[in-house]
Amino acid sequence: MALREIVFDTETTGLDVMTGDRIVEIGCVELINHLPTENNFHVYINPERDMPEEAFRVHGLSEEFLSDKPKFAEIAKDFHDFIKDTVLIAHNASFDVKFLNWELDKAGFPKIKDDLVIDTLAMARQKFPAGPNNLDVLCSRFGIDNSKRTLHGALLDSEILADVYLELIGGRQTSFMLSNDQQNDSDGEDWEATRVRKPAKARPSSLPARLTEEEISAHRVFLGELKGETIWSHYMSPKPGENADQDQTEA
Repeated sequence: MALREIVFDTETTGLDVMTGDRIVEIGCVELINHLPTENNFHVYINPERDMPEEAFRVHGLSEEFLSDKPKFAEIAKDFHDFIKDTVLIAHNASFDVKFLNWELDKAGFPKIKDDLVIDTLAMARQKFPAGPNNLDVLCSRFGIDNSKRTLHGALLDSEILADVYLELIGGRQTSFMLSNDQQNDSDGEDWEATRVRKPAKARPSSLPARLTEEEISAHRVFLGELKGETIWSHYMSPKPGENADQDQTEA
């Protein structure tokens, strides 16, 4: 059975839903077996209030831009149907879930259950206890391109977070393994057999040395100045005539 997960993010007018702040954008990215499907949910929402300057500087969504967008009640059913009974993944999830549950409850829909929520911030703090663990820092740690993230945006941040989440649960190899499992289901191949690493082929001939004769001679002089046996001695080819008796014996 396929595993369905939804990585999501919201943008708001502020930090506290209990003092009148509201959601202005929702972005969701669907994952099936940890792989993005491009079946995303994205909507801008009219918060029915003004946009504080501090919030505008974060996401760039103005009161004028949002004035003709649907109210949450108008998109509540579509959103609820998209996320229903699905594992939800967010960064600092308690913040987003608090806003969404307030709006869902107001619109007459069930709240999001805690046991369906995964917080990538908590995961990151466990993996990197010294922090910091914001999204930009995690992108830097995992080599994820976030160059388009000049402002916060719910859909873009969800797409980036999907890559971060994949790294937090074990890296891109997890996606590769699941992708092959899916292929195995469809074409009947024996995945246990195909995942065995094939032995590396030996080179038909050794690579040519890149050291010059002058460098080799200088290194021999250096070894001669050292006392006792050195590990380098075992890897230096003998000069012509050296160890001739030993070579003959081993042959």
